[in-house]
Amino acid sequence: MKKNLIFIFFLVSAASVYGQTFLTAENYFAEVSEQYAGFKDYEADITITIGKNEVMIGRASYKSPTLLRLDFSQPAEQVFIYNGEMLTIYLPRRDTVLSQVVDTTNTSSSPSLATAQGLSLLRRSYQISYETGPEAVNYGNTEEKVIRLVLTRRGASEGFRKLILSISEDTKLIRSIEGTTIGNENMKFEFSNYSINKGIPDTRFLYDSPPSANTFNNFLFNE
Repeated sequence: MKKNLIFIFFLVSAASVYGQTFLTAENYFAEVSEQYAGFKDYEADITITIGKNEVMIGRASYKSPTLLRLDFSQPAEQVFIYNGEMLTIYLPRRDTVLSQVVDTTNTSSSPSLATAQGLSLLRRSYQISYETGPEAVNYGNTEEKVIRLVLTRRGASEGFRKLILSISEDTKLIRSIEGTTIGNENMKFEFSNYSINKGIPDTRFLYDSPPSANTFNNFLFNE
């Protein structure tokens, strides 16, 4: 009887300790979101891979709450500007400027997933779980450790069926977002070399397109 009581006490104690230290995926994601909510601004190198062959490389600049700019070296001189309502894209190869009013209530149309606003949208629109568990794993072929979260959409209106986030164990910064669209296209956003709260001026997010460029408004709805 005493042995049974000791065994029961051991199990209860172990469960209590485990309950105190175990962090659910939802709570971990909330901690990451809270950290990003505290950023006034940041810059980071970004690599966007679409499918197997298309790769875009550039530098991302973000200023709270909604300003985002991507300056690409590949394709050279390509620019994305987002002010929270309007997305503007300059395509140098076609000497074309595209502009689009963005539906900020839908994560499929939000270009700012790795921001406080974007993470808040994801939290509302997706169910969050660990990929295999709360333990950190290697990031790709590197020694860097990351926590892997899987986000699955709650409704049919979301543009991504599933998202996988790799988050640095040490810094809680997002290292990559891998998405599968409703058309089963794979996209991957990788972030590195963060520079946080450096006082980026608002003028960083102004853009004067070349006077020779052709402009198309609301291009997503044009034939």
